[in-house]
Amino acid sequence: MSIAAVEDTPRIKHGYDYTKLVLYSFAAVLVVLIVLPMSWLVYYAFTDKGGLTLQNFATLIHDPTFREPLVTTFILSTSTSLICCLVAAPMGWLVARTDMPLRRTVRLMVTASFVTPPFLGAIAWELLAAPNSGLLNKLARSAFGVAADEHVLNIYSFPGLIFVIACYTFPYVFVLVANALDRTPGDLEDASSILGGSAWETARRVTIPLVLPALLAGALVAFLQAMTLFGSPAILALPAGFHTMTTKIWSLFQYPPKPELAAAASVPLLVLTVILLRAEKMVLGRRSYAVLGGKNSDPRIIRLGNWRWVALGFCFFMLLNPVFLPYGALLNATFSKVASQPIWFNNFTFHNIYFVFFELSATKLALYNTFVLGLATATMGTILAVVISYLTTRQAVTGHKALGFLATAPVAIPGIVLGVGLFLSYTRPPFVLYGTLWILLIAFLTLSLPAAYQQMQSAFRAIHPELEDASRILGATRLRSLREITAPMLRTSVIATWCFVFVGTIRELSAAVMLFTSETKVISVLIFDLNESGDLAAISVLGIIMLVVTFCIVALANRLRLGGGGAALRDN
Repeated sequence: MSIAAVEDTPRIKHGYDYTKLVLYSFAAVLVVLIVLPMSWLVYYAFTDKGGLTLQNFATLIHDPTFREPLVTTFILSTSTSLICCLVAAPMGWLVARTDMPLRRTVRLMVTASFVTPPFLGAIAWELLAAPNSGLLNKLARSAFGVAADEHVLNIYSFPGLIFVIACYTFPYVFVLVANALDRTPGDLEDASSILGGSAWETARRVTIPLVLPALLAGALVAFLQAMTLFGSPAILALPAGFHTMTTKIWSLFQYPPKPELAAAASVPLLVLTVILLRAEKMVLGRRSYAVLGGKNSDPRIIRLGNWRWVALGFCFFMLLNPVFLPYGALLNATFSKVASQPIWFNNFTFHNIYFVFFELSATKLALYNTFVLGLATATMGTILAVVISYLTTRQAVTGHKALGFLATAPVAIPGIVLGVGLFLSYTRPPFVLYGTLWILLIAFLTLSLPAAYQQMQSAFRAIHPELEDASRILGATRLRSLREITAPMLRTSVIATWCFVFVGTIRELSAAVMLFTSETKVISVLIFDLNESGDLAAISVLGIIMLVVTFCIVALANRLRLGGGGAALRDN
């Protein structure tokens, strides 16, 4: 059939077109999810007993108990960012541009550290490096004759906190650097070598300038992650006697609660996050160094000779800290009668697993809440992402650019800040949701939306709208075209987005810890509570379950090869 014949075909009517009603309803949901909690946050920050004031901010500035966490957070974030660059940049170069063996395995292990919840990694390092009971300290006492009242490692310290956060933040830098090196054509480096440039001159004048924007962006991301992280500081910093900004905000909701100060403390964190994300976008979008021309050549692979085994040893030594040692500690605690004792034939047990599932009363409810919220968030978040992505990529409604901005805006909202905003929004009429799963569902939906939206937007852009146009010419509404034409073509992308949202939900802690009650506790919060009571064996069992579920779902999503760069998991 010719185009003219299609155009001459009369439109088939299918009753009232509910398209605009449905689309604008989704837009309204998006506004409520994001604008409402942030509005209450700002309102509380600038008011005191109903009147406008700056006193809350003055208190933060002049009270040393608030200034010290701010300085601590800045030093923590800067140190973490620097360490991540020093570790991840060489690893990224070795994996992307050398003949080091097992490069694919190294990438896989970095992914393992990437999907490990940072709060779970912090607990694993408690098992390894607690001053008295840590497995590594016990090993040092028996192997090197360290006195029983002394220790080699102390994870409950500021350096210990920096170390643990860096372990689970360096993958962000690694991925950016390795991807940039993968995309850098080798002909420029070959030309430098032909013209007499040494390996160092080629790296300094060609490779480093091309990769520098990715490295700077990675440093900003690492700084941002360390600044907004809650779980690891709460587990390691509080026992050591100091606060970061996130733990200080959390403490302001302990008895007696000070919501105005918590809101005021959240505003600078929110503003800094927005600035850092904007800086990252500018760095990645810079055009100071660009590759011009047609088809790029393959990356230049450097032969390391015998040094390639040294390089492999370096990579695996670095991976000991985020992957091998922590996972080993969790497995040891799961099957050992005493979590701080190395497992052997005389202390092997399955009792810890039995205790968690049959004696720990909070487990069943936490598992139920987690999976109900995971399923609901993944389903609703994916539907929301599909519709909003459709609206923005097809420019289907007025204000589609504003919708795109709102869909990505939550990436600039730290989880602890969103938790404060939601607490202030839904603890009073007309929407009293505190104490129900609904408030957690709203939090998880908001936090997961940016990654889901970006994933689906990439998928929509890969599909030409001509099929939808033909469907509409034949009388179908936008919704019917989306449901019957476009959605089947996006099936694998939708499944992958669902998987990543589900994984992000079951590992979320920072917002959940602000919003849970005894009846709405989820697995991440249960692990956090058990850590305060010192039940490390039960934590290890729950942590292993979380890791197994996470790896299975991530493997499924990766197997589908769903378009676009994939959804990033948010740290806690």
